[in-house]
Amino acid sequence: MDVWETAVRIIMIRFVIAYDCPDDQRRRRIARLLEQVADRVQYSVFEGWLTQEEAKKVTQALAAIVRTKTDSVRIYRLCERCLSHMEVLGSNRIENPPKYFVL
Repeated sequence: MDVWETAVRIIMIRFVIAYDCPDDQRRRRIARLLEQVADRVQYSVFEGWLTQEEAKKVTQALAAIVRTKTDSVRIYRLCERCLSHMEVLGSNRIENPPKYFVL
């Protein structure tokens, strides 16, 4: 891992976000929000690289949509150790975080 990749991994964290929502309209709103920041890897599961600030904004936006009595959203932050043990079988592989940022 080169110095730039190490720096990017410190800034960006791999997230897995899964949801279950019985209401079609709210489910579409959740999916549209997550499609803006992550890759859909299964129907109700998204993976992506986010900064802590981006993750906070996504969590706040989801909280505004979700009804806690009927809906469920799970947000997992994957550490470096967890990533090294992750296995993907089949398609839907997602890319590593970008190595360069334009500021």
